[in-house]
Amino acid sequence: MIRLLLTLLIIPFSLGINAQMRWNQAYQQYINQYKDLAIEQMHKYSIPASITLAQGLFESGAGLSALAKRGNNHFGIKCHGWTGAKTYHTDDAPDECFRAYRNVRDSYEDHSRFLVNGNRYRNLFRLGITDYKGWARGLKAAGYATNPKYADRLIEIIQLYRLYEYDRSKGYNRFMVRHSRDISVGRQDLHPIYEFNKNYYLKARAGDTFKSISKEVGISYRALARYNERDRRDVLDEGDIVYLKKKKTKAPKAYKGRMHYVRAGESMYTISQLYGIRLRSLYKMNRLSPYYQIKVGDRLKIR
Repeated sequence: MIRLLLTLLIIPFSLGINAQMRWNQAYQQYINQYKDLAIEQMHKYSIPASITLAQGLFESGAGLSALAKRGNNHFGIKCHGWTGAKTYHTDDAPDECFRAYRNVRDSYEDHSRFLVNGNRYRNLFRLGITDYKGWARGLKAAGYATNPKYADRLIEIIQLYRLYEYDRSKGYNRFMVRHSRDISVGRQDLHPIYEFNKNYYLKARAGDTFKSISKEVGISYRALARYNERDRRDVLDEGDIVYLKKKKTKAPKAYKGRMHYVRAGESMYTISQLYGIRLRSLYKMNRLSPYYQIKVGDRLKIR
């Protein structure tokens, strides 16, 4: 089964000083959601995307911390003369003042400016954009965090999730950047967006329609229905996959040589959605008529 299409499962693990870092679905979802935002910040401010993402992950607990939920603060930045909105949280001392933001993008933007304008971080910008180890150690040495293993934790996250690959990115998806701007305080009802087969998708909730989703993502409901090979007036079932761009003709390269075995309750359409393939392409690569009724146990090519 496609890993990214599974229900969010948080694998419990400690981030204490002596913890062993393990792959975590919640962290991967956070990366998928905000990697383009981190790349955008890298292009604007010359801060490695890997560092921004690793700090956001670590400081916000993959966006699940109280600071992130209450004030969109993904980097644990305290007030320090801040004149904007504030929230209070017990950290090194009781009820400390932390910055609060309208949305996630503002938090990322302020984090970049915090580093750029901070004299104690000036030497970091002499490092290469791919020197994530130097940046991680430099942040700790400059006093960004009190955790003695802070640099080690950032490096472990970057290496485990291969975040260093984003430090060489030449472009980014502006739709995902805009969506992060829309995730504002009081708008926690927005659908999480996932990435698969060079496409983006969300999962429908009870009562969703293409029109209601269209208003959230800024894509016409007619286009959404067309991308998903549905009627624009359809009421979606809870859990339906809704792609935000036109689907591909084949499954990802990782599925080369693999077959899909039909299970009870599946249809050619649900299988096409599962792999992000156009329905017509799925029929064509299996040399099947559109009128063919698949059966449990049938083998289907997906690439």
